[in-house]
Amino acid sequence: MQEAKYYEKLDNELVWCHLCPQNCKIKPGRKGICRARQNQEGVLYTLNYGKLTSWGIDPIEKKPLYRFYPGSLIFSVGTFGCNFRCGFCQNWEIAHGDPPTREVTAEELVEIALDAKRSGSIGIAYTYSEPMIWYEFVYDTAKRAQQEGLKNVLVTNGFVQKEPFMELLPFIDAMNIDVKAFTDEFYRKTCGGQLDPVLRTVELAHKSCHVEITTLVVPGMNDSEEEISSLVDWIASLDPSIPLHLSRYFPRYKFDLPPTPVATLKRAKEIALEKLKYVYLGNV
Repeated sequence: MQEAKYYEKLDNELVWCHLCPQNCKIKPGRKGICRARQNQEGVLYTLNYGKLTSWGIDPIEKKPLYRFYPGSLIFSVGTFGCNFRCGFCQNWEIAHGDPPTREVTAEELVEIALDAKRSGSIGIAYTYSEPMIWYEFVYDTAKRAQQEGLKNVLVTNGFVQKEPFMELLPFIDAMNIDVKAFTDEFYRKTCGGQLDPVLRTVELAHKSCHVEITTLVVPGMNDSEEEISSLVDWIASLDPSIPLHLSRYFPRYKFDLPPTPVATLKRAKEIALEKLKYVYLGNV
């Protein structure tokens, strides 16, 4: 645990977190929406600094990143907490539960990643839960990893304020960013977030590092041809060579809708390929 970055002290020991667009105003003793930042007597602390819930060496394609060092491996780590509340969360046990943790320093994690490099790993992927709310530890680790010649990868929902993101971005080599839907209504009702900050993150990241986008296609919620077309048009306006991963939804966490029909995914891919160079189907 250490003092968090990007917050403001207010009257009566209230603090105002500016890390993500949730902009939580947190009373003493309370936590933000992410559950990873707590007000302790008027000081905001990060509760997940150096705490790992998950780690392992994965194929880079599992992130998914299909056009960034394809065929390579990457040491992957995650913590607890998330600043979204997606009802279909695939990793809800660590995002919204209280899993056991292992504590490490940034220096120790980089040393582990260097050992993994001898097994073919190219660096560190910050993944499994939401790395943006692990900000201070990711920043310290990514900076040190870059100095050691390791690649840094973020797998993220992209829901972060511009200033902290721009401070972190010089140390990031690749990102897979979830664009969960292309309507603000979906983000507000299903995720407890907003669309525009995510699109801004994609736009900023694309100017600085390799970017791929993932959309989990949920039946009856974000799978219309009109919405897929709007998403594809926007990606193509940035760069038609940005890879798009269309992933199949399965019932998980609070959602019991039936799985996405494979035919829906295939049609979405057909639409996307009219304007994008690289489109992949996942979970099929």
